[in-house]
Amino acid sequence: MMRIIQSFYQFECMVFQEINSHFDKKLINLFFRTITRLGGALFISAASLLLIIFSTGQTRITAISSAAALALSHIPVQVVKKLFPRKRPYLLFETTKIFPNPLKDHSFPSGHTTAVFSVIVPFVILNPVLAPVLIPLGLCVGISRIYLGLHYPSDVIAGGTLGAFFGSLCYYFLS
Repeated sequence: MMRIIQSFYQFECMVFQEINSHFDKKLINLFFRTITRLGGALFISAASLLLIIFSTGQTRITAISSAAALALSHIPVQVVKKLFPRKRPYLLFETTKIFPNPLKDHSFPSGHTTAVFSVIVPFVILNPVLAPVLIPLGLCVGISRIYLGLHYPSDVIAGGTLGAFFGSLCYYFLS
């Protein structure tokens, strides 16, 4: 079993380093620096609040579900970060390319990815035609976290899973 875990970790590190190795490409850098903000606390909270204020009917109920999922999903994120204090990859790999003043808390799971999936999943459930736009958007936020040197792929997968779970749960309980 330990051998499987070690193989997975080595593969994950290889994927992380490959994605982060493109850091010097200006257009990709601009894209990922911009897209990562969509999962940040300020943007995602403001977007949720604006949707609640300016929408009506089922869209408003879905926006409330998204906001509830956003709030609730961050409880397990903080608990898991304390239980599994995984160092961010830039702290372990000297060759990691990062911006000044990177996050210093633990990396597992990705809070940005949790946030974006907790907010988009209720809207995808409400209107599946939005999936081809919203799901790739969420995936780009997740990839941006790896690209920026802040998360391993499993951090992002765990965050997306947590966000999707809470987004689904809140949608079904509140809609």
